[in-house]
Amino acid sequence: MGNFFITKLGLLLRMGVGVVGFLICFLSFRLIIIPADATRLLPSYLSFSSANPTFRIAVFADLHYGENAWTDWGPLQDQNSDRVISSVLNMENPDFVVYLGDVITANNLAMPNASNYWEMAISPTRNKNIPWASLFGNHDDMAFEWPEEWFGSLGVPSVQCSSSQSATGCEQESDCYFQGTTRAELIEMDVQHSLSHSSYGPKSLWPSVSNYVLEINSYMHPELPAAFLYFLDSGGGSYPEVISATQARWFQQTSAQRNPGARIPEIVFWHIPSQAYGKIAPSPGSPIKQPCVGSINLETVAPQEAEYGIMDMLTNRTSVKAVIVGHNHGLDWCCPYKSLWLCFARHTGYGGYGSWPRGARILELVEEPFAVNSWIRMEDGTTHSEITLASKV
Repeated sequence: MGNFFITKLGLLLRMGVGVVGFLICFLSFRLIIIPADATRLLPSYLSFSSANPTFRIAVFADLHYGENAWTDWGPLQDQNSDRVISSVLNMENPDFVVYLGDVITANNLAMPNASNYWEMAISPTRNKNIPWASLFGNHDDMAFEWPEEWFGSLGVPSVQCSSSQSATGCEQESDCYFQGTTRAELIEMDVQHSLSHSSYGPKSLWPSVSNYVLEINSYMHPELPAAFLYFLDSGGGSYPEVISATQARWFQQTSAQRNPGARIPEIVFWHIPSQAYGKIAPSPGSPIKQPCVGSINLETVAPQEAEYGIMDMLTNRTSVKAVIVGHNHGLDWCCPYKSLWLCFARHTGYGGYGSWPRGARILELVEEPFAVNSWIRMEDGTTHSEITLASKV
């Protein structure tokens, strides 16, 4: 089964779990491990289609699978999140999906392989044969947080350490694991899927993982890119919430190499908003007024801890049209900032804080003349907050 299987077997054996018990627990997970050398079925590029010269992206933000996984409430929220994702996919029929971080709430998962819940999150997209890309948020590799109430009069509950506890008999405390699943382990699982376009990214950018670029090729000129999508790890969880100066330089160098002269449009995705978002944010609770567009503005921007040059590089590059982030569940606006747009996605998952209606930001790229249009698609089927983020007459 490859190095991943061997690593997990070694961990559980050191914890006193027998080989048979390990296999029962492991196979009960919805995770499917594919050999690391398996040939990928998809080309490494994306493309505008012949039937319709557009490319539609659904952005799923803050799904938080595994929230309060030991309770009856937690698994129910995961089922609700499944429903939101499936509804958006059915209504929008996107060409591509972006998982914008906080896919799982790792700090609530007492299990040796939190990627089980990552698998749950990508399953609706995979089952519809839609390609996707993922990046990390602050909760995806966060260490387990012991609930204080466990140490009160009621004691530690019977913690569910696998998704099929009663069927497998994996009920011993030794089957639980409170050290989290690393970014590297999660991305290793993700990229094994033939529909995944995720990438670990340059190892020199460690501890950040999921820094990479994808190109969308032209339909009219298939050998040429028509747009670039950049993905950056904004930290959190196992290390500070920042985009480092090294990441910023990587973007500067890579974009100059892949897109000399900044002729081809670029869109950038990461999870935690930069401090620039706070500078242009409407006052919390106030109506969202032009030129900003959105429907909820119910909290203060929770930005990265510091900025180390990424915003200067983006605003000095005319090809960058928009930055898309998540993290703040109570915000879904887009506002202009210098030469580009800063946008929040929409809280998609039923895990995580807030009771606002769920939905997803949709991006539609038009090849000729080039344009980026965006709107919010809600779980109930309605749409709102239509905006053009880029256009070329």
